[in-house]
Amino acid sequence: MRTNRKTAVTLAAVLLAAAAPAVAQASPSTESGTAPSACRPANHTAKITEAPSSAGHHHYRVTLSAPRGYDPCQLASSPKGVRFSDHGSQTRITVGQYGDQRAVVTFGPGHPVHFDIQVPNHARQVSADEASFTLRAPDGQIPGTSFAQGRLKVATGTLIGPLQQGA
Repeated sequence: MRTNRKTAVTLAAVLLAAAAPAVAQASPSTESGTAPSACRPANHTAKITEAPSSAGHHHYRVTLSAPRGYDPCQLASSPKGVRFSDHGSQTRITVGQYGDQRAVVTFGPGHPVHFDIQVPNHARQVSADEASFTLRAPDGQIPGTSFAQGRLKVATGTLIGPLQQGA
C-alpha cells in the first residue's frame, strides 16, 4: 500500500508539472490572442474632456482606454449612433461626421485612441454629461454601445471626427 501511495503522489506531481505550462498559456494575454477584445464596450473606458477651440467651434476629446488583460483590436472611421444625454435625459441633438472615414487605428492596453466632437459656437447649445456611441471595425460595426462620461455642450451641427491614435 505504501508503494502505491508513493507512486500515486509522484504521478500526480509529474502530471501537475506537465500541465502547468498549458495552464499558463491559457491565461489571458494581450500577445497570445486568447484574451477578450478591447473593442467590446464592457472592456474599455471612455472619458470626455475639453479640447482647444478652433475658429467658430468648441471641441471635446473622447479618449478610449483599455486596461491590461485585453487583446488589441482594429477600429475605423467615426463612431456611429452618437447620442448625448444630461443626467439620464437624452438630448435631441443628431450629429454628422467629418474627416477620413477610411483610417484604421489599433486600440488596446497601452494604445489609447480618441475622437473629436466639434460643436459650432453660433448654435444654441445644450448641456450633456454623457455620450453613447457604437464603434466600428474595418469590416463593420462592433456589437454593443460604449459610453463616455464628461461635461460638454452640444448643438445642432455637431460633428464627430474619425478615431485617431493617442490620448
